[in-house]
Amino acid sequence: MTAATSDAILARMMALHPKIIDLTLDRVWRLLEALGNPQDNLPPVIHIAGTNGKGSTLAMVRAGLEASGHKVHAYTSPHLARFHERIRVAGTLISEPDLTAVLDECYAANNGENITYFEITTCAALLAFSRVPADYTLLEVGLGGRLDATNVIARPAVTVITPVSIDHQQFLGDTLGKIAFEKAGILKRAVPCVVARQDDEGLEVIEEVANRIGTPLLAYGQHWHVGPERDRMTYQDETGLLDVPRPNLPGAHQIMNAGAALAVLRHLGVGPEACEAAVTQAEWPARMQRLVTGPFADAVPGVELWLDGGHNPAAGQALADHLQSLPKRPTYLICGMLNTKDIGGYLRPLSQVADGLVAISIPDEVNTLPAEATAEAARAVGLDADIADDALQALSGIAAQAPEARVLICGSLYLAGSILRENG
Repeated sequence: MTAATSDAILARMMALHPKIIDLTLDRVWRLLEALGNPQDNLPPVIHIAGTNGKGSTLAMVRAGLEASGHKVHAYTSPHLARFHERIRVAGTLISEPDLTAVLDECYAANNGENITYFEITTCAALLAFSRVPADYTLLEVGLGGRLDATNVIARPAVTVITPVSIDHQQFLGDTLGKIAFEKAGILKRAVPCVVARQDDEGLEVIEEVANRIGTPLLAYGQHWHVGPERDRMTYQDETGLLDVPRPNLPGAHQIMNAGAALAVLRHLGVGPEACEAAVTQAEWPARMQRLVTGPFADAVPGVELWLDGGHNPAAGQALADHLQSLPKRPTYLICGMLNTKDIGGYLRPLSQVADGLVAISIPDEVNTLPAEATAEAARAVGLDADIADDALQALSGIAAQAPEARVLICGSLYLAGSILRENG
């Protein structure tokens, strides 16, 4: 079988609902029932919600569990280069034949009823996981939490809420409190929830939900602490102190993600060696990923080239903080964003550390913000901005002006995926 087999089924699935996003669990429950309720036959589940850091936290938890000898299922979204990235079965990306089989089975069981692409593919992932033995299942929420298609596990082993910030307001609400309420929808009675650092408004809502339904919280600043210590980091909870290397995933914000991962691992009883592996062996592409090989890096050998898929104001601030911490070097952005994002909020902190920006449209993406609009938004926050037809043209133009520049390609996971596909 070829990748086109699963691609063809996925394309058919896109046509099963007129909307890409339509938050409700009714359709998911219907299909899961038709499939024999695979969600009830999974290894212990770790369910992760939040605005930023979900994927990085999941990657660190997975690295720690696998280092301690456990087999781990993992479900993440969106994918970057290939859909198969979303479904990792017992530690290995799902094979093309297995993906085709579960997609086909879900498509047939759905019997032509309305269901969104994310809902039916989530059911396919749960079906695949239910058929292969493993020790844990890691589920990353797609959007929100309360009505997300992953929120079908009656009793997870533990849940996680990473930092909550403003994003997806059109679906989750226009205040931090409303968004936090949606994220807190993954909480379950008597199931511990690890809560990363939150703004007061968000934490208050999470605590209210937890108190109402009887969820014990393991909250940053109360039950566990994490922070940098010289060139390492320390983590402390009621079981003691850990002194471990800083995360191999770049950025100061990864320390908080590492803290949440370590809180999960310690709750599960994982030893210190596996905790160290969590922060030193995690892999998560397009999160301040350095590109050192491939056509893009080869085209501009003197340029220090980075790729990141963050796309909201909190991500922009985290990127700005990280760029500020690097050795000084002329810094330029190549930016493409979706038209649903707060581009001004994203670019405002980056305008303080970047010398200029080249705007592009995201290739083959109907919801891309046009390059002209991105450039206009950049100028509005004080950035010098130009326009290019594509990322390679933008990169070549920057290199001609500043041959030893630092360049960050940024603004969207969809752009990051396009870059990774093109870069081989």
